[in-house]
This record gives sequence, structure tokens and C-alpha cells, in this order.
Amino acid sequence: MTAYVVFNPNAAGGRTGRDWREIEAALEKIFPLMSFFVTTAPAQVATTVRDALREGHLEIIAVGGDGTINEALNGFFDRGAPVSPDAVFSFVQCGHDSALCRRLGIAPGWQAGVAHLSRARVHKRDVGRVACLSERGEPVTRYFLGAASLGLSASMARAMGRSRIARLLGHDFASRLHAKIVRLRWRETRIRLMADGYDKIASIASVHLSVSLSVSLSGANGLFDMQVLDGLNRTEKARALRTARLTAAPTLDTRGAVDVETDGECAGVLPASFEIYPVAINLRA
Repeated sequence: MTAYVVFNPNAAGGRTGRDWREIEAALEKIFPLMSFFVTTAPAQVATTVRDALREGHLEIIAVGGDGTINEALNGFFDRGAPVSPDAVFSFVQCGHDSALCRRLGIAPGWQAGVAHLSRARVHKRDVGRVACLSERGEPVTRYFLGAASLGLSASMARAMGRSRIARLLGHDFASRLHAKIVRLRWRETRIRLMADGYDKIASIASVHLSVSLSVSLSGANGLFDMQVLDGLNRTEKARALRTARLTAAPTLDTRGAVDVETDGECAGVLPASFEIYPVAINLRA
């Protein structure tokens, strides 16, 4: 089997780069013929994957953290359409923790990722898409495999994305510290939520949208599992919905910018529209 591997040596605090020879040897047992691209900046990944697909590569593997994986996924699409509908996407997550891996039942760490890849099958999966704004007011479009959110949870993702403490004192410590700081600073905010059969101005802490893992025989489900947490962030009071789309917009009562994240990576701010792309990716997982 052949594969095009996009590799981020800076993932997991640089440990991925130090372990690369071992990772390469493990991958070669599954994909004897591989091409490699070593990233030097996040913005390179999507463009590199898009170019590789246009050159005819049909198996793309992202090796790195959640940011690398999400960037690689975004390279499969251009102007709302798949670049190569027959291509297969897979990944090896090298970080300490990953919401995407937890959702797909994959243990963190490259050893577990490669072991899972060796026995994984290709499935057609739905993909989420969000259109929002950057902090400077520019339009942003992001695709995601696992989940997206807005509000408190997205603010935590933004804080972690900017964290220098994680590089110095470790991911787990930084995650706990930033979660505590963001919670202390957070104030419930009112936004308008418009989904299938639901239109409400609500005080929220977070709104979570998960790409459903339950699929029909065609591979499609076409719905988000949506959870709205009230302004006090009470999971026991959460409202659960299923919807194919969501529009979230600030109101006159909204306090400041409201963050949006996809697969654990900051994407932008409200207003935002989320929708499902049914059976949009061939995922080896």
C-alpha cells in the first residue's frame, strides 16, 4: 500500500520529531511505499494535502496533534467540494489527549494510533462544516470530524492554543490551569440559536455539536447530536437535540466575542452556521 504522510515534528512538545524514526518504521509495516512532507507552519498542512490529492495520492495520513489532523482534513475540501472523492484519510494522533480520539475509541499516543491503523477499515463518514468569522472579521470555513462547540468550551480551546505553559510544564497541567482561569472569567451570555424546529434566544455556557457516529447502511446519518448547556454550565440541565444545521448569532445582550472551536482547535467567533456534509470523507478509523 502507498500513502502520503504529512508529519508535524513539533506535536506533543516536540516528542513526535524525536520519535519520528520509530513512527516511520511502524508505518512502513502497513504502508511500504510512503511519501513524506514535514510541516514547518500550520497553514501549510491543508494546502499540502490539497496539492497531494490533486497529484493523485489516494491515502493521506496526518501524523501530529489535533491541529495537524484538523488542518489535513480541511485539505480534502476546496470551495465546499471534495478535492478527490475516492481518497482515504487516516491519522496518527501523537498528543497526550484528544477529544477526537476519545470519540473514535482510539487511545492517545502514536504507538496506539499506529496499532489501530493497522487493523482499521475504511468507512464513509459524515463531516461537519462551520462558517464563522475570524477575530478580525474575516470569513472562515472549517471542517471537522468529531465535534465543534461555541462559548465556554471554545474559549478554553483558544486559551490552550495560545498556551506557552503547555510547552514548559506539560499539557495536563496547562489544561487544568487554563480551564480554571477561563471558568473564573466566564460570564454567561445570551445568543440566538436557530436549529431544525428550534429558535430561541438563550443564556448559555456552551453549545456542543457532535458528528453522529451511528450510520445507516449508506454510511450517512446526516445529523448533529447537539447539547445546549445553560449559563451556569450545568450538565444535568443540558438540552439535547438532533439537527442537520445550526445558526448561532450574537444579540444586543451578547457580552463580547463568543468563540467557536472545531475538534479542539479554535476556529473563530460568532456569528456561525454549522451544517452536516453526509458521507463526505472516506475515513480509515
